[in-house]
Amino acid sequence: MSNERPLLLIISSPSGAGKTTLTARLLAEVKGLTFSISHTTRKPRHNETDGKEYHFVSRDEFEKLIEQGSFLEWAEVHGNLYGTSKAEIHSRKSDRGIVFDIDHQGARQIKCAAPDSVAVFILPPNMKVLEQRLRGRASEDEETVQRRFGVAKREIEHYGLFDYVLVNAELEEATRKLTSIFLAEECRRSRVAALAEQFLAEGRLRSAPLPKP
Repeated sequence: MSNERPLLLIISSPSGAGKTTLTARLLAEVKGLTFSISHTTRKPRHNETDGKEYHFVSRDEFEKLIEQGSFLEWAEVHGNLYGTSKAEIHSRKSDRGIVFDIDHQGARQIKCAAPDSVAVFILPPNMKVLEQRLRGRASEDEETVQRRFGVAKREIEHYGLFDYVLVNAELEEATRKLTSIFLAEECRRSRVAALAEQFLAEGRLRSAPLPKP
C-alpha cells in the first residue's frame, strides 16, 4: 500500500557541500525513489548527458518555457537558469518519492506549491572544508572558486527555510541520516491518514450487523 502521491524531497546546499553525492547514495538506498531532472541553460560538463543529469537547453528555449508557465519552479544561479518542469513531475506521479536537487529559491517555490514537501539543507563540516572542496574541482578556476565561495556563504543564510539541516562531515553517517529522514517522513500521520481512515471504514463495514431475513 502507498500514499496517493509521491513524497517530494528537496535537497539543497551550498556548492561543494556534497549534495550530489548524497543524493546519488539516497537514490541507491531507497527503491522507488526517483530523481527530478531539471532544465538548465548551463553547459554540460564532460561527464554529463542530456536527459540524465539535466535537460540542457538554450537560454531562449528556457525563457519560452517560462512564458508558457511550464515550470513548477525556476531560478537563476551563477548566471545560469535552472527549473523543474510541471510535465517532469506529472510523469512521476506513481513513484514512491521524487528528489529535487535545487537551490533555496527553488525550494521556496516548491514549498509554496506543495506545503507537505520535505526540504533538507546540507552543510559542510566547516567553511574551510567547503573552500578545499571547491578548490579540488579541476574544472573550476580561481575566479569561479571565489564566486562560488561567496555565493555559498549567502546560501547558508537561508537554512531557516528548510525542515532539516544535515551536516555532511562523514559520508556514511550523512547518508544514513538522509535516508532516515525520508523513511520517517513516509510515516508522517498526514501522509497515511487516508489509508488509516480506509481501514476504519472497512472495519465499520465488517462489524455492521447482518440484515434480518
